Amino acid sequence: MAGLVNNLLILFLVFQNICLGFRSPLSVFKRYKDTARPFSSECLGSDQPVISLGLSDFALDIRMPGVMPKQSDTYLCMSVPLPVDDEAYVVDFKPHASMDTVHHMLLFGCNEPSSTENYWDCDEGTCKDKSNILYAWARNAPPTRLPKGVGFRVGGETGGRFFVLQVHYGDISAFRDKHKDCSGVTLHLTHQKQPLIAGMYLMMSVNTVIPPGEKVVDADIACHYKRFPMHLFAYRVHTHRLGKVVSGYRVRNGQWTLIGRQSPQLPQAFYPVERPVDVSYDDILAARCVFSGEGRTTETHIGGTADDEMCNFYIMYYMEAKHAVSYMTCTQNANPEMFRNIPQEANIPIPVKSDMLKMSHGHHEETKDTDKSSLLQQAKKEEEEILDQDFHIEEAVEWPGLDLRLGQVSGLALDPENNLVLFHRGDHVWDENSFDSKFVYQQRGLGPIEQNTILVLNPSNAKLLHSMGKSLFYLPHGLSIDKNGNYWVTDVALHQVFKLGADDKEPLLILGVALQPGSDKNHFCQPTDVAVDPITGSIYVSDGYCNSRIIQFSPNGLYVNQWGEGTETSLGRARPGQFHIPHSLALIPDFSQLCVADRENGRIQCFRSETGEFVREIKHKSFGRELFAVSYVPGGLLFAVNGMPYPGEAEPVQGFVMNFSTGEIIDTFIPLRKSFEMPHDVVASEDKTVFVGDVHARAVWKFASTEKMEHRSVKKAGIEVQEIKESETIVEARLKNNPESTDPLKKQEKQHLVRQASTGVSFVLITTLLIIPVVVLLAILVFIRWRKTTVYGADGEHKLDSSSGRNLGRLRGKGGGGLNLGNFFASHKGYSRKGFDRLSTEGSDQEKDEDDGTDSEEECSAPPPPPAPSSS
Repeated sequence: MAGLVNNLLILFLVFQNICLGFRSPLSVFKRYKDTARPFSSECLGSDQPVISLGLSDFALDIRMPGVMPKQSDTYLCMSVPLPVDDEAYVVDFKPHASMDTVHHMLLFGCNEPSSTENYWDCDEGTCKDKSNILYAWARNAPPTRLPKGVGFRVGGETGGRFFVLQVHYGDISAFRDKHKDCSGVTLHLTHQKQPLIAGMYLMMSVNTVIPPGEKVVDADIACHYKRFPMHLFAYRVHTHRLGKVVSGYRVRNGQWTLIGRQSPQLPQAFYPVERPVDVSYDDILAARCVFSGEGRTTETHIGGTADDEMCNFYIMYYMEAKHAVSYMTCTQNANPEMFRNIPQEANIPIPVKSDMLKMSHGHHEETKDTDKSSLLQQAKKEEEEILDQDFHIEEAVEWPGLDLRLGQVSGLALDPENNLVLFHRGDHVWDENSFDSKFVYQQRGLGPIEQNTILVLNPSNAKLLHSMGKSLFYLPHGLSIDKNGNYWVTDVALHQVFKLGADDKEPLLILGVALQPGSDKNHFCQPTDVAVDPITGSIYVSDGYCNSRIIQFSPNGLYVNQWGEGTETSLGRARPGQFHIPHSLALIPDFSQLCVADRENGRIQCFRSETGEFVREIKHKSFGRELFAVSYVPGGLLFAVNGMPYPGEAEPVQGFVMNFSTGEIIDTFIPLRKSFEMPHDVVASEDKTVFVGDVHARAVWKFASTEKMEHRSVKKAGIEVQEIKESETIVEARLKNNPESTDPLKKQEKQHLVRQASTGVSFVLITTLLIIPVVVLLAILVFIRWRKTTVYGADGEHKLDSSSGRNLGRLRGKGGGGLNLGNFFASHKGYSRKGFDRLSTEGSDQEKDEDDGTDSEEECSAPPPPPAPSSS
């Protein structure tokens, strides 16, 4: 019997080894992440820079080896060899850095680092040969993700065999506690051949001269493209202090298509191309940098020092593998005359807040005066987690706010303390008697609302913290709050927009003429919402029910610009820039865009906030005919609510969570208590807490995310990466964006089928692996029993020696590709080399009664075609 027990014990150990040996490779990566040990006594890193993620994938950890910079504006470099000889592909990046410490990081690929030391000052260079920029991490940057099936090729005969990490420590006051830094990045690599290869196209001026005091100086670059087609998916701009705006275009048959436009004084990381752009043979790639020489007393030339200038426009692209080129450059202006036709936007500087201006440079003389508390507050905002596909929004059923006695809830917002602010109509209602055919308010005899119309609630327990707005408004509608805590509201009866201080009884600013509808620069007609740019202070008003336009005002209320026109319903689908009740506004500062809930057209339209140029439309069948409100969370999530379906239509009234970059619907949500009747506004906080106000139900719901999934996308200071979930399947850790533009719903269905297939495969695999040891165990038991009956009943003790596990060999190799700016400019007479090797480079608002068909105390949408919308 003892022998049998021994055998069972040994078999258990073998079985355990087998199970561990076949554990999900991605869980290995997670274990590796969780069991990292220190490089030094103060700095955490990994004792295993290479971790297997399965038969074909592995992770490579690249970290600074516990450094402590001695002075501000220090650039330090370190290198790591590619741990395999054969070709591999970088398909994902995970940064490890805090903006309290690091200004930016760049990752280069090359064949020979500039030094063999553990780390070195980047003034010595990054690489001795050509270097390619593979990755950039920086403060405030929006998500930059590789499309699915795209990878940077490394190793083999053509790819670089070393990675060089460059870290810029802007202000070293963070090191006063004498801690050591191990910032870096973890790469996910695969041996699986990628059908599309990523590369970099650098456009740069080499001969621009900026005269002292000159207000505007243009640096233009243009080259004819003479290779196989490439598809552009990200861009990056770079100048020094004199740069105001950098823009890049594809020019085809005289038509200019924007690739990207950004202020070089904002964080210089890679920004996603807003719309897919392909470049074909004989197209022209063109870029313009706009400088100002004001404040300089001498000429400024192109160079690498802080007092020199640069004009760089980086383009990240992918090509078919068989035609792929990893790096291309353009340093000339092949057609100066063409720039007479460059879009006007290329000449308009993008305003930047002073603290962002200081931080983006990283030069000591600028950062030393920076308000540290402001920077820390901004860093906290950027260190946020934005869930992607694996989270769900559900009602917070314990929240008592649903029981509040309110009037028609028309607007919601969050103040700087994250308190919930709501705008309601008290005892006033918008019904069929509210306006005449000329949109003049008919119930002035009622006087203004005698209740406080603006309520400030604790978002956790719905306790009333503050109230105001008594005897000011007739029919409240939109509400927003600026960065200083001022309330911006619209009143559709007064046809006005108001700015109110949180503690002020009288408005600080009034736009429009009371009770007078109109369509000129000084009048509104039932304005619906307001948005205030946190950087420039520009004021945007959606106007409205009887006008179809967006109006831009200066911070002090002066008219600047307007765009939009009414929808010609007889022509079918509404065109870009046409509105049928622009009902709600959402500013997306990261992309300098203003998105509009085009209510009766059932869509979201996004425009460039500075110019009003149409960027794109987000429209889904599940929106139905009406989309009431839209809200944006910094980092990449868009929230929206739709209207009740028309008779015979299936789309339910619900809330939506979308990926702003792709427009795809990530999640939908509905309340558990009561039901949506006419959700009128939505607002979300950075922790994914969502509030929805319903004008018909006179209620406010609170929703929260159920963070049960481990797989999440993390946006840390602007670069979006994926934390890998511990699962029983070898899940792709690559990004989920399809490089080709397809219908988002079809894409979702396709991804769902792929996930189902993957789950099925892993179930079969796991079941098989579990059955095998059981069969082996039974066979051995039968054999033992047989031996006991044949060998005189004696106990047979069979000792089984086994071992399992895998060791990942660390192979070293060599390889090539790219451009070293230091070497390039060193060949141009008069240009300084120093610094180049460290480049960071809502017709009516009545309500419809679903029960009796009467119009009272309800806000109704325009009736479906063919009948014309009711005018009121």
